Amino acid sequence: MYPMSFHEFLLASGEEKLCTVLRQANPENPLDTPFHIKLNEYYRIYQLIGGMPAVVQTYVKEKNLSECQKLLDDILTTLRDDFAKYKKRVSVTRLGEVFDSIVFQAGNKFKYSNVDSHSSSHSIKEALHLLILAGLAHKIHHTSARGLPLGAQVNPKKFKVSLYDVGMHQRLLGLDLKQQLLSEDLKIVNRGNLAEVFVGLEFINNAPPTTRHPLYYWHREKRGSSAEVDFVIQQGDQIVPVEVKAGTKGQMRSMYIFMKERNLKKGVRVSMENFSKYGKIVSFPLYAVKNIVTDMISLN
Repeated sequence: MYPMSFHEFLLASGEEKLCTVLRQANPENPLDTPFHIKLNEYYRIYQLIGGMPAVVQTYVKEKNLSECQKLLDDILTTLRDDFAKYKKRVSVTRLGEVFDSIVFQAGNKFKYSNVDSHSSSHSIKEALHLLILAGLAHKIHHTSARGLPLGAQVNPKKFKVSLYDVGMHQRLLGLDLKQQLLSEDLKIVNRGNLAEVFVGLEFINNAPPTTRHPLYYWHREKRGSSAEVDFVIQQGDQIVPVEVKAGTKGQMRSMYIFMKERNLKKGVRVSMENFSKYGKIVSFPLYAVKNIVTDMISLN
């Protein structure tokens, strides 16, 4: 069963009014501070439990995060048991290794050698292909983004991979629940590229099936001047870079480099900050990725 988006999680939690307020917000019309604080609290919870329906239902009924994490562990065990279905195509051990490696390579270019440096890449490729076909992982393709469509400029040798649910992701990372709940440091809450994984999954889970497109990112490897943009999306006939920040601050050097090289009119920053606007950069909170998707659809 597919995970719920953050918006669906809010609805399941009985927060219809909060969803309505959120839908009406934008960089020109930011949320009142109490709403922003409350949505950030829900975002923190969603990062811990993810969107698996059974886990969300457990949280809504019991408000017990420890029980939710135990249920995530049970689901992971069941998933690993199901890997045996594919043993005629690739070993169960290999599937498990690739599944785990997706989490630890999240946010970076996926390298087969990081799964097992002593094995051929063929079995690793096959295992990754099966996990993607099963809907347990998603590819983020590298694109040079020099024009549209973005998919026509993909480098098949460069891609990232994310797991299908942020709750599963954090359980495999082995993050400490108590530390995350008590910490005021948002970088700890979003460690292990959780924020970037969350945003990618929100793009996927909020897009209508009829208009769902692959995810793209951009990376320039240049001696003394490396730059990377987390996501590149299409809005109407425009290419728009999306930069994800785990906290409320952070430089956007890569985005500005990309925008200058491509002569782009707009960039999007996603962070823990409220809706805002800084010149050509429009800022959306992490909990409001659905608003970006809605904006994309309205322009097409």
